[in-house]
Amino acid sequence: MEIINLQRKRLYAAAAVLVQAGLLAACDRTAEIPAPAPTATAGPSVPQVAAPKGPSRLILAFGDSLYAGYGLDRGQSLPDAIQARLRQAGVNARIVNAGVSGDTSAAGRQRFVFALDNLPRKPDLVLIGLGGNDVLRQIAPAETKANMTAMLGELQRRHIPAMLTGMMAPPNLGADYTNGFNRIWTDLAGQYHATLYPFILDGVIGNAGLMQADRVHPNPAGVARIADRVAPIVQGALPPTQAAVTPRTASRPRI
Repeated sequence: MEIINLQRKRLYAAAAVLVQAGLLAACDRTAEIPAPAPTATAGPSVPQVAAPKGPSRLILAFGDSLYAGYGLDRGQSLPDAIQARLRQAGVNARIVNAGVSGDTSAAGRQRFVFALDNLPRKPDLVLIGLGGNDVLRQIAPAETKANMTAMLGELQRRHIPAMLTGMMAPPNLGADYTNGFNRIWTDLAGQYHATLYPFILDGVIGNAGLMQADRVHPNPAGVARIADRVAPIVQGALPPTQAAVTPRTASRPRI
């Protein structure tokens, strides 16, 4: 298990900003919310980087609006940015974006097996980024944990490595809720030997220059900041290629 050490107070402050911004209303799938019009802060699409030579690495990015690229143009999502950085680093990566705006962990659980079964092959890694809509609906942490456990258990049964990009609850929801929710990610990362990035919006939330007008979703510059931090961890979470782990067959001596 790999855990990025971050300042707890700084993460709590960022989580409080997230709640104050109203993620629940912005991502609620019960009401159709049009994507905001491009603004002066909107940047170009993530540069298309040709796949380098080498073993193909298939990654599933499974999450909510923070993966789906809410409010961004096509090609500007976080999975797009991570894929570009992996390719720049020499990894022949293809990331399938299965982000759905408004998904809770329960909604994700319902479509998880379908997403896995409809990939062209077994993925080398699955990124799971859910929880924001759970905490803002104040869904019981036990329910969120049960849903995440089911998805990680499915990956374990299929022998697929997992990486969690976590979410945090703000302290104003009370110590019981906050402690119960925040420990989900570390507990499950340890139990399922998953790589963990504790808070997906760390270093971005609260910075107006990196966020869209809703103060909830990152703009292209914010996505780039997150991808710069997350992509190296994704690269490290990829299992060795078969060629790297298959020992050479010792040649038999000639008689």
